[in-house]
Amino acid sequence: MKLNSIGLEKDKATKLATELNELLANFQVYYQNLRGIHWNIKGKRFFDLHVKFEEFYDDANMKVDEIAERILTLGQIPLHTFKDYSTLAKVPVGKNISEDEKAVRLIVDSISELLNIERAILDSSDEANDEGTNSMMSGFITEQEKTVWMMKAWLNETI
Repeated sequence: MKLNSIGLEKDKATKLATELNELLANFQVYYQNLRGIHWNIKGKRFFDLHVKFEEFYDDANMKVDEIAERILTLGQIPLHTFKDYSTLAKVPVGKNISEDEKAVRLIVDSISELLNIERAILDSSDEANDEGTNSMMSGFITEQEKTVWMMKAWLNETI
C-alpha cells in the first residue's frame, strides 16, 4: 500500500480524482445552464429570479474551483475542456429557457443529478479515509438538499 503526500492510498486517491472530475464536468454544465437562464429569464418574476440565478451561478463557480483544487490536492489534473465536460455530463442541458417554471425545473433536475454523483463520491471518500473530500461532499449535499427543497416549494411541489 503506497501512500501519497497527504497520507491517502495512491490508488484510492486516483479513483476519487476521477470521480471528482466527473462531478467537475457536471458542475460546469450546471454553471453554464445557470448563466443561460439568468440571461434569458423573462416574465413577471424576472427581477426575483434574475438575482437568484446569479446567486446560484456565483456559488456554482466557487464549487467548480473547490472541486478542481481538490483534484489537484489528490495529485491529479482537473478536466478543463468543453469536450471533456460534455462527454461526462449527466445533468440536463438547458437551451433557450426563458420561462420561470422551466428554469426552476432545470435547476431541480440538475441538482438532483449532482447529488447522486456527490453521494457516490462520499461513499468512495469514506472508504479511502479521505476527510477532505468527505467534508466537501457533505457540505455540498447539505446545501443542495436545501436548495432542492426551496425550489420544489417555489414550484408548489413536495420533496
